[in-house]
Amino acid sequence: MKEGSDNFRSSAIKGIMKRIKAKGIEVFVYEPELQENYFFGSTVLSDINAFKLRCDSIIANRMTECLKDVESKCFSRDLYGVN
Repeated sequence: MKEGSDNFRSSAIKGIMKRIKAKGIEVFVYEPELQENYFFGSTVLSDINAFKLRCDSIIANRMTECLKDVESKCFSRDLYGVN
């Protein structure tokens, strides 16, 4: 999500999650602001390092500095690292 945003409950990511999960792939959500243990039926992780270790691929709305060390497994629409 966009840093500081709280609109994850109506996020378009739900459609992407649904398609991935339909293929039988386990999905984890990194969202430190979310207090629930599950979001849209997927485990929520609030520790970025635990998230990075558990994921083979990461779909990110925006590339951030905290993903630089796992950039090779990140997919994002943020082509230039600014949006």
